Parts: sequence; structure tokens; C-alpha cells
Amino acid sequence: MKIKKILVLLLAIFISFSLAKESVKVDDNEPEPTRLESFTKLQKVISAVEMYYVDDVHLDKIVNKAIAGLMSELDAHSAFMDKKAYKNMKVSMKGEFGGLGIVIGVRDGVLTIISPIDDTPAQRAGVESGDIILKINDKSTLKMTIDEAVTIMRGKPGTPIDITVVRKGENKPIKIDIIRGIIKVKSVSAKTIGDDILYLRVASFDNNVAEHLTKFIKEYKKKTKGIVLDLRNNPGGSLNQSIKAVDIFVDNGVIVSQKGKTKADDSSYTATKSTTLTKVPMVVLVNGGSASASEIVSGALQDAKRAVVIGEDTFGKGSVQMLLPITDDGKEAIKITIAKYYLPSGRTIQAKGIVPDIYSYKGSAPSAKDDDFSIKEKDLKKHLEVELEKVDGKKEKKTKKPEEDKKVITKEDIYKDNQLKTGVDVLKALILTSK
Repeated sequence: MKIKKILVLLLAIFISFSLAKESVKVDDNEPEPTRLESFTKLQKVISAVEMYYVDDVHLDKIVNKAIAGLMSELDAHSAFMDKKAYKNMKVSMKGEFGGLGIVIGVRDGVLTIISPIDDTPAQRAGVESGDIILKINDKSTLKMTIDEAVTIMRGKPGTPIDITVVRKGENKPIKIDIIRGIIKVKSVSAKTIGDDILYLRVASFDNNVAEHLTKFIKEYKKKTKGIVLDLRNNPGGSLNQSIKAVDIFVDNGVIVSQKGKTKADDSSYTATKSTTLTKVPMVVLVNGGSASASEIVSGALQDAKRAVVIGEDTFGKGSVQMLLPITDDGKEAIKITIAKYYLPSGRTIQAKGIVPDIYSYKGSAPSAKDDDFSIKEKDLKKHLEVELEKVDGKKEKKTKKPEEDKKVITKEDIYKDNQLKTGVDVLKALILTSK
């Protein structure tokens, strides 16, 4: 009897000790599990899912889900690409495909439109930078990856799709109907403002940006006293082209560097004097749709004191991804972040973006209110004749040139764009002080 009591007491002490041990926090100095222990744990989970999960799931699908979950937990830009997704990605890299014309990313854990591309179905339908995608057709985007969303949105030209977005300043979600089209991007265009300002619009950094910028700068060089470089809603593209673009305006110093896990992933890019084409005063326009390569350009010009950056905070996409095929047939791959970009000052772009030197917001610029009767006496008769035609129902004949053919930005155009108006005003001041 006495021995029995001792055994019960010992058992109670053992249980109390075990419970106390479990309640104590794990020591930070506790050694990490070995690689074998970690792989064994993963193998046990996969085996348990295969054996006990309520539905039959093939081992290959279990592994794919495990890989997809791992990549999505790393960061917003790393992803697993199955056969379909990898094939679609290769098609898009050829430069022409059926889609909407938007670039998307993940901000605060939700799918967000970085920017609509110029002259595409999405832009014409009214999609705006910063829109949060709530639904694609009737499918919720919660927990949807970037690549899954792209796969759904891409499709045969001429077919319809709708996206439901949440937009800042709107009380309820907005449903936008879009017809897919062939996406061809005109990366660079040039116009003049007045007699001495060159306006350069870069919509994306494809493989021809530096060549086109060089062409336009040389074409207008004799009259150009200042340059407006418009990078708004530019989602990025080629790192090489962004470096070449900066090199056109800067003749020395670091443009951008990247740092990764190993020294093999580290690199630095510097400007060269031989490729510099102009030193006239500059302003750069940016907004929340400016990302990646456009952030490198605006940030490098800002750090070099070469340009005044005007607009809104940029998106903040400053990481480098690499594609790694993971099957013998090369039909599946992972996209993994291997490095981050750093500007000449040492600051990072990732999740922070570029802060403009001067904040300016979209919309029309304030101006004197002109009504229909603020005209000179000599024009009054002609004006009243036009008003009479309106009353009689006669249509005024207009021969307006297509917008895309315009090579000149008028005063009216500038007042419709507050950020451009701010940029032009600042640039004129820079031109005067440079003298």
C-alpha cells in the first residue's frame, strides 16, 4: 500500500513537471532543428495529407500546393508557376498578347492596380492607379496570387471581362466592364510645350526606351531649354533600359545597385560621360502608379540632384526576381526574389517608394473662370452667331485632329493636368535660375 502511494506521488510530480516544462517559453538560444529534422517534418505532413485528408489528392498536387504556399509566404513577388501560368508568362514576354493592359501588385496584402497602361482597354474603361481589385468576374480575389489574377484576366482579344474595384474616395465598389484587346505598348512619345520645353512621356521600360529617348532629345536639342520627363503610371520593365535612360541625363556616379544574399547577386551600375546627351534643367513627374524601373530612374535623378521630382509617392517595388525551372521538362518554375535595389544615397525602394520633392495631386489646375462672354468686342458678333446656331439646332462643323497626332501641348492641356502644370512652372523657374 505504501509503495502504491509513493508511485502515485511520483507520477503526480512527473505530470506537474511535464506541464510546467510545456508552459515555459522556448529559450531563444535553443538550437535550430537540423536540415534532416526539418525535411522529415515536411515529409510527415505530406504523408498525413495523402493518407488522412477527406478527399483524394494526388501526391503531385499536394507538393504543388506546398510549394505555392511556401512561395506566397516569402513575399508578394515570389510565386510558383505551374505549366499553364509559366506558359502564359512566356507569351507575355514576347510583347504582344490578349489582355486588359494593367499592371498589378500586392499592397497591404491585397491585389492592387499599379497602373493602367496607356491606350489600352483598361485605361479606356476608366481603371485607375491604386484601385483595389475585389473581384474578377464573379471570383473573389481574397488570397489570390498575382499570377493567378493575371492568368484569369488574360484571354482572347474581343472577349468581355469585368472587374470590381474599391477606389479611394468612392462610397461603394465600382464594377468596370472591359473588352480584352491586343496589348501593344508605345513606350516613348515626345511633345513640345511652348518654344523651349520638351515633354517626354515614358509609358513603360521596354527594350527600346533608351533608343527612342536618344532620338527625341537629338531631334529637339537646338530649341530645348528644359525637359519634363513623365513617368506617371509607368509600371517599370527592363532594368537595363532604366540604367541607360538615367545615363542619358547623368554623366557620373552610381545609378543603382542591387544587393542579395550572396556576393554573386550584388552589382552596381554607374553613369558614363560618353552617353550623356543633355544637361538642361529637368523635372520628373511620378505618382502611385510609378513602379520598379521608373522608381529607379526618378530616384537616381533625384539623388544626383539632376531633376526635381514632382507628384505623389510612388508604388515601392524595388526587388529583383529570377525564374528557376524546377522540373526536368522545364514546364514549371518558381519566381523568386534574389535581391533588392538601392539608390545612390543608399536608400531602398522596396515598400517605401520615391518621395517627391514637391507634392502635387491629379486634377485640373486652378484658373480664372472664363465664361462664354469673356470675349473682346470685335469677336462679339461672331460669338453671337455661334450661340444662334446652338438655339436653332445647327451643328457646328469641327475638324479636330486626333489626340495622338498632337505634337504640341497647349495651355488648355496644361491646365487640365495639375501635376503637369506644377512641373512646367517649376521647370520655368529652373530655366531662369540656370541662366
